[in-house]
Amino acid sequence: MSFSERILEFFLPNQCPCCDRFLSENEKGICKDCLSGIKWIEPPFCSICGLPFLSRDIENHPCSDCMSKKRYFTIARSIGFYEGTLRMAIHQWKYEGKDSLTPFFVKWIKEGLYRYWPSLFFDLIIPVPLHKSRLRHRGFNQALLLVKQLSKLTGIPYGKRVLIKKRPSTPQVDLGLTEREKVLKGSFEVAKKEGVEGKRILLIDDVYTTGATVNECSKALIREGAKSVDVLTLAHTVKNI
Repeated sequence: MSFSERILEFFLPNQCPCCDRFLSENEKGICKDCLSGIKWIEPPFCSICGLPFLSRDIENHPCSDCMSKKRYFTIARSIGFYEGTLRMAIHQWKYEGKDSLTPFFVKWIKEGLYRYWPSLFFDLIIPVPLHKSRLRHRGFNQALLLVKQLSKLTGIPYGKRVLIKKRPSTPQVDLGLTEREKVLKGSFEVAKKEGVEGKRILLIDDVYTTGATVNECSKALIREGAKSVDVLTLAHTVKNI
């Protein structure tokens, strides 16, 4: 978003990024009608990666990917299904510069943290990093925005450049898990080993798709001595299970 666009956004009434309706004083980020269309993740889901199961007649259990692939993180959890309104809102936030959504998503990520980890036993919060070329193009790292605010709200320290992406990767939109793993292999590294050694780490990102990205990040952290890595994202893609 340009400087002039930010000025206009400050002075003009906020609009819902999903339907463009002007928000009332009691509505924050997304209007009530669009908010009602978001599907929140409830059990049953994968006990490891948090993949929401569409069938309601089963218990929490590891999904097929988690049973067949090595996971370097302990568990991953997400707030909502990556579809419809939530998918649109995240897209507007990441690619259209809708800064007004940041407090909205921070509130969700905080609620998810207390929901899934009520004891808050983490020593460090880390964002999934962007490569410097992607960061220059986008202008910000959406995961870092969440991490900074979450750190303020919880008192848990955050690491901005503890984990770095050392090389860019090709677009992964149409790739499956195996292909994504190949593209991402060796992409992440820990800048300072002493920054993660012995620490219980919470890794933050916006969307969990196949888990390849957060798993590769977790692998780098565990390899350099992190005690454990858990993952929290705003949304999780849907799979027919």
